[in-house]
Amino acid sequence: MRKAPPADDPAAAEDDASLFRAAIGADAGRVRPLPPAPPPPAPPRPKPAARMARRDEDAARQEFRQLLVSALEAGDVLAYRREDVPPRVLKTLARGGYAAQEELDLHGLPARTAEALLRAFLRDCRMHGVACVRIVHGKGRNSEERLPVLKNLVDRLLRQRGDVLAFHSPPAAQGGTGAVLVLLEKR
Repeated sequence: MRKAPPADDPAAAEDDASLFRAAIGADAGRVRPLPPAPPPPAPPRPKPAARMARRDEDAARQEFRQLLVSALEAGDVLAYRREDVPPRVLKTLARGGYAAQEELDLHGLPARTAEALLRAFLRDCRMHGVACVRIVHGKGRNSEERLPVLKNLVDRLLRQRGDVLAFHSPPAAQGGTGAVLVLLEKR
């Protein structure tokens, strides 16, 4: 058996290459080289990204996080006004200056039931031309969670509706922080 040549000896490496060619018959013409291989296919182009949809989803996620972070406590006042509604309307609402034409009492109900009732109630009020309603949600002090579930549910749902002009917790004599007066857009 032959000893391997040192790795840094170029003459020995050439000798090995010629031995290999002789062993396979390359010198005698019995072996021909393979044709050059075609280049590998190009990687597929990435699918187009829906940047606007992703931006909208990110904005919605951020808004949802803010809703979670800004959860209301039992004694917090509910207040909201659409941009096209004058600030004095919200002040009048806070003082109890608008008489509630209808009332819905939700406190003590499970959240899903309360949400369904609230949606149906607001739809009914809108259909019958009711302009101001009182929704009693309770203060949430006996809630199993740390935060008042119904109060936060009512706040979130009212802010999302296009027919709600403004809402504010009424004075203590009309329910205080356990209720909310809501001004609805006339049909």
